Amino acid sequence: MKRRFSSLVLAALSLTLAGCTVGPRYKRPSAPMPPDFKEAIPPEFKEANLWKPGQPRDDALRGNWWEIYNDPQLSALEQQVQVSNQSLLQAQAQFREARAAIRITRANLFPTINAGASATRSYTSQNRGFGPGFVAGSINDYQIPTVDFSWEADIWGSVRRAIEANVATAQASAAQVENVRLSMQAELAMDYFQLHGLDQEKQLLDNTIVAYQKALELTQNRHDQGIASGVDVAQAQTQLETTQTQSTDLEVQRAQLEHAIAVLAGKPPAELTIPAAPLHETPPPIPVALPSELLERRPDVAAAERQMAAANAQIGVAEAVFFPTVSLTASAGLETSSLATLLNWPSRFWAIGASLSQTIFDAGRRRAATDQARAAYDATIAGYRENVLTAFQDVEDNLAALRILSQEAGQQDEAVKTAERLLDLANNRYRGGITTYLEVITAQSAALAAERTLVELQSRRMTASVLLVKALGGGWNTSNLPSGASLVTK
Repeated sequence: MKRRFSSLVLAALSLTLAGCTVGPRYKRPSAPMPPDFKEAIPPEFKEANLWKPGQPRDDALRGNWWEIYNDPQLSALEQQVQVSNQSLLQAQAQFREARAAIRITRANLFPTINAGASATRSYTSQNRGFGPGFVAGSINDYQIPTVDFSWEADIWGSVRRAIEANVATAQASAAQVENVRLSMQAELAMDYFQLHGLDQEKQLLDNTIVAYQKALELTQNRHDQGIASGVDVAQAQTQLETTQTQSTDLEVQRAQLEHAIAVLAGKPPAELTIPAAPLHETPPPIPVALPSELLERRPDVAAAERQMAAANAQIGVAEAVFFPTVSLTASAGLETSSLATLLNWPSRFWAIGASLSQTIFDAGRRRAATDQARAAYDATIAGYRENVLTAFQDVEDNLAALRILSQEAGQQDEAVKTAERLLDLANNRYRGGITTYLEVITAQSAALAAERTLVELQSRRMTASVLLVKALGGGWNTSNLPSGASLVTK
C-alpha cells in the first residue's frame, strides 16, 4: 500500500512540477507620461524660495513630512493619527484580512488530511432482504484511527495564479493603508492651518473692534459738542456691532475644526483643546519630483497598479478551468465489530485512488468566465491610467495654486497698504469737518475687507502647500510595499 501510494504521490508531484501556469504574464501597462509638469515656475517664484526641484534627492520629502512646517503641536497631533485614527486602523485590519487570504489560498497547494474515530451500533431491518440465511440483529462498528487524505494537483497553475492574485491584492491593500494614512494626515494639517487662520482673522477683527470703539467714542464726543450728527453716531455704533458679530461668528467654524482635528487624532472632541495662535507661517520649500518618479510615490497609484496585477492573475485562474483536474485520495484505519479485536492487525483497512476529470460541456460558462476576467483586467487598466492622470492633475493644480496665490498675496498686501492710507485720509478729513462719517465708514469697511482677504490668502497658501505634499505622496515610495515573498511566508 505504501509503495502504491508513494508512486501515486510522486506521479502527481511530477505532473505538478512539470505543469505550466496558464494565463498571461503580467506586465505593467503604459500610462500617459509628460516629460515635466506644465506649471512652469517663474524666476521670481523660485527666488521667493517657495518651490524647488527634487534634485538633489537628499532634500526629497521623507517620513514625517509635516516636520517641514516646524510646528511642535502639529507634529504631536500627526503622531496621534499614526496610532489612533479609526479610518487608518480600519484600513490596517483590511490589510491583515487580505494577507490571511493568501494563506488560505496557499493551503490549496497541499493535501488535506483528516483523522477521526467512530463507534456505532445499528439494527438491520428484518424486511431489508439480503437473501437466504440473513438474520436481522444489532451490529457494532468501531473505527480508530480513521485517516483520510485528499489532494488536487495544481498542474495548470490555478492555485498559483490565485496566490499571485491574492498577493497583489494584499499589496494593493497595503498601499491603500498608506493612502488613508496620508489622507488623514493631510486633512489634519489643513484643518490645523485653517483653524489658526481663523485665529489670525479673529485677532484682526478684535483689533478692529478696539479701533471702532475708539472711533465711536470720538464720534459720541463730537456729537455731544454739537459737531457731529446723531446719524454719525448710529453709523459708528452699527459698524462696531457688525464687526463684533463677525468676530463671534468665527468661533463656530473654529470649534468645528477643533472637533474635526480631535476625531482625526482618534480622540473625543471633549479631550482636545487647541490654544488660539494666529497663523503667521508662509509655505515652506517643497521639493517636487519629476513626473516619472511620481508614479512610484503615490500610494493610490501603487494600489491601482497592484489591482491590475491581481486582475491579470485572475485570467489565469479562469483559463485553468479548461484543463482536466487530477486528484489523489487515500484512507486507512482499523475497523471491527468487537472492541476486543480493534487493535488486531486483521482489523486494518485502506484504500487509495486517483481520479481525472474534465468538463466536456458547460454551455459556454468557462468561456464567459474567462471573458469576464479579461474585461475586469481591462477595467483596472483604465482605472490605473485615470489614477495616473489624476495624480498629475493634483500636482499641477497645487503648483499653480501656490504660484498664483503667492502673486495674489503680494498684490493684496499692496491693497491693504492702500486701504490703510485711505482710512487715515478719511479720518483726517472727518476730524477736520470736511466730510461726513459715511466716508470713514466706507474706508473702514474697505480696509477691514482687504486685511481679511490677506489673512484668507495666507490660510489658502498653507492649505495648498499641504495638498501639494499630499499630491507628491508625502515621502512614501513603492519600495515600502511588502514583498510577495514576505506575504506568502508569513
